[in-house]
Amino acid sequence: MLTAKELMSTDVITVTSETPVRELAKIFSENTISGAPVVDDQSKVIGVVTESDLIYQNKKVHIPTTVAILDAFFFLENPEKMEKEMKKIAGTKVSDIFAREIITVQQDTSLDEVATLMAEKKVHTLPVLDGNELVGVIGKSDIIRTIAQGK
Repeated sequence: MLTAKELMSTDVITVTSETPVRELAKIFSENTISGAPVVDDQSKVIGVVTESDLIYQNKKVHIPTTVAILDAFFFLENPEKMEKEMKKIAGTKVSDIFAREIITVQQDTSLDEVATLMAEKKVHTLPVLDGNELVGVIGKSDIIRTIAQGK
């Protein structure tokens, strides 16, 4: 069974939380990648940012439904969710848009575990660690390439 070490790309392009969104779009476009690990000053992975995060910025704003009863307004949806969406849509830096829920794998993680994680957690960019050190990244294209090669 193949492992993450055999699937991963070792030429990892990372960004920081201070990277401007416009620069991020340029990095994705010029390097033909769909996501990148976000690292702190010590190169520790603190999250992942993807094309989906960039696309999210161009979506329509969803105004929560309210009901007026006797001059009072009641939200039928969570107003905090709208606030979070607005912050992400208006974001100018990676820190405003990236996923802070860190899902990573180790080098010895098997292909079926990687595929299961990607499918169940709906992630398309998985940082690969050796202990706590970033050593690679697996994208959906790495999995597809492996399938195409019949491995």
